[in-house]
Parts: sequence; C-alpha cells; structure tokens
Amino acid sequence: MDYNATLNYLYTQLPVFTRVGASAYKADLTNTIALLNILNNPEHKFRSIHTGGTNGKGSTSHMLAAILQVAGYKTGLYTSPHLKDFRERIRINGEMISEQTVIDFVAKHQPDFEQIKPSFFEMTVALAFDVFAKEQVDIAVIEVGLGGRLDSTNVIHPLLSVITNIGWDHMNLLGDTLPKIAAEKAGIIKPLTPVIIGEHQPEVADVFINKAEKENAPLTFASKTWRIELLKGQIRQEEQAEILEVETTYVSTGASHVIQLDLNGSYQTKNLKTVLSAVEELRMQGFNITGEHITTALKQVKKLTGLHGRWETINQNPLTICDTGHNPEGIAEVLKNIASVRYDQLHFVIGMVNDKDISKVLSMLPADATYYFCRPDIPRGLEAEAIKEKAAGFGLMGEAYPSVKEALQAAQTHATDKDLVFVGGSTFVVAEVV
Repeated sequence: MDYNATLNYLYTQLPVFTRVGASAYKADLTNTIALLNILNNPEHKFRSIHTGGTNGKGSTSHMLAAILQVAGYKTGLYTSPHLKDFRERIRINGEMISEQTVIDFVAKHQPDFEQIKPSFFEMTVALAFDVFAKEQVDIAVIEVGLGGRLDSTNVIHPLLSVITNIGWDHMNLLGDTLPKIAAEKAGIIKPLTPVIIGEHQPEVADVFINKAEKENAPLTFASKTWRIELLKGQIRQEEQAEILEVETTYVSTGASHVIQLDLNGSYQTKNLKTVLSAVEELRMQGFNITGEHITTALKQVKKLTGLHGRWETINQNPLTICDTGHNPEGIAEVLKNIASVRYDQLHFVIGMVNDKDISKVLSMLPADATYYFCRPDIPRGLEAEAIKEKAAGFGLMGEAYPSVKEALQAAQTHATDKDLVFVGGSTFVVAEVV
C-alpha cells in the first residue's frame, strides 16, 4: 500500500473517534498494552512529560516541546487530533514523521491489528511510542487524547504530569459533574511523580490534592505560582497582532521577565503559567533550560512545532480569524478575544459535531452577529440546518451552507473591510480552513 492507501486502511478498518465518536473510545488499556508488548514496550525506552486537561493541553504541549527543542534536546511530540495530515500527530524536533514510516509500521503490524482489533487512536499511540524509542529522543511530550485514567497514553511513567484545567466536555464518557471529570483527568497522576495543575479551580482542586497525596506526588498549582500581565497583544492599529507580549512574575521571588508569544490568543496566558511551572520542575530534575531558551522558543512556537488553529489569522481583508475552542470554556475564551477586536459587524462561521449537547455553547453566542451555519466534513458532523434551527431558539440568525468552504466564502463576501469573520465551533471546521 502507498501512503494514501495506508491511511484509507486505517480509517476504514479501525474505529476512529473523530469520525464515529464514542463507539471508537476504548475505556481500558488492554489493546494498547497488547500492542506495546508486541513492540517490545517502547514506552519504557524514552523519558516523557504527560499533558492532559480539558482546554489548553495542545498549546501547552507544543510550547513545552518548542522550549525543549531550542534547549538542545531531541524532542518527540505526540498530539491529537490532526488538522490536515495524519503525521501532524507525531513529530520529532517539529518535523512530522515520514510517510514511509507510517506505511512500514502498518504493513508490518497489520496481522497484529486484525488480531487485537485496536482503535485508530490505540494504533497511533503505539506508532508514536515505537518511533520515539527507535529515534532515541531525549524526551517526548505526550498529550492525552481523551480523559486521562483510561486514555491509551496512560501507560507511560513520565518525569512530570501536567493537567491544564477542567471543563465541560465529553460528559457522556467522563462524567456529568466537574469533580467526576476531574477524577478521570487526575488518573494520569503517578506515584512519586511531580504534577503541575494549570488552574486552581475551587470546585475540583481537592480532587487533585487528594489524588496527589495518595500517590505521594508533589503538586503545584501554576496559577498560584505565576502572575502574568498582558503588555501588548490582540490589536495593533486595525490589524490582528502577531504576538502576545506579557510580563511574567514568579510569585515566590518576585522575579519578572518579558516574554513574547506567537500564540496570540489571550487565553495563552493561562497556558504560559502552566508551561513555566513545568519548566521549573524540569530544571530541578537536571534539564538545562535557560531564560534565553524560553524566550527564543515562545516567539516561534508555530514555526518550531507546526501548531495551527489557535486564534489564528487566516486573512486580513476582511480580517478572518479561526480557533479550535469548542466546549463552553473554550468558547468563553474565544468570545473574550472577539470582544478585544474592533469591528463593525461580526460574521460567525460555525459548525459542530452531532454527539454533544450544543445548547450551552449556543446560549453564550452574541445575538447581534450574522451566522453562517455549516457541517464539518466528517461523519459526526451536525447538519447545518439542524444547527440553524437550534440556534434560532437562542436568537442567533443566519443561513445554512452545504460546506465549511461555502460558508466561509459567503461570510467573506458579505463582510466589509471593517468587519470581523470568525470561524470555529469545532476543531474539524478549523481543519478545513487553515
């Protein structure tokens, strides 16, 4: 099989969560362990950092990988889902693995897949760990796929566990209360392994404190460790700024530094606290990471790691911005960023998936925007007419379009030079425009 045929095999033969939803989620580690045993347990052959949470784990993972890479460490990065190319999920020093690597792995282990019957995600985790071991990375940043406790990535024994925050997402799989969701995320906390919690949220803080105490795992809340003041960002004159400039202050010493981020959504200040706390822990474990490494890396995270879709400007005339935020907490951050932009009229291109309760998100959206409803091109995509009908109940008015591309084209056609076009609602909508 060539590369395209290999991907077609994977997508058609293995259950893929991004396409079919909950039926592809395997709520145990049996298949992953079986695959890794066949591969001679590559997960034990490289050092790792494990990152989880509801929002921000992708940005946090990419920032950490960029810093480690600039500091001179051969750095693996495993994230999901991908936007354009399957190989985005597995990178070494920012470079995607080769097509041939994917082809060879699948060809060699196709009989194992047919025996074990793993999900697409379980197979991808096994591939990533196999690659990182064979390439002898110095360290790999491993992002949790969904949840934590029963996620396929939760077979590693990391140097450090990182949990960004807890929000309302995948409640059908993780639980219908924030403490229940937090308990699943806390499942990546390992015995005697330091853990960084990005945000101190009173309603779930005790879940992490109790789990960390049980595992004798030193715990740090990044939001209590760092203060960050926004110096410059969001808007420069009438155009979207390309950088976010902040002053960081280490609370315990009062030491301050100015940092520029090429990830320019204001919500990145939360993720930055998490990243800086993680770096402090890595330094204590013997990693040579200087202030210059940090500032150099954070100016060019997108270039170093290939990250896209986080408050990203994709057109200037009219100003068009996309963001992958899709749950209530993610949308709240998106709306804060939209509020910081000067525009006459907001044109909102939105698509969603069909296995989530979208009412809470719709209830948050501004009624004075013009909406362009669309269906992302995946089986889980919610029909545009269904979103339009549901949105009308919240006073959100607009038209339905057959595709994301047509919705975006309509929005940009209707928008003036002084308007803002925003594209979001789902990672899979953003994947079609970046």
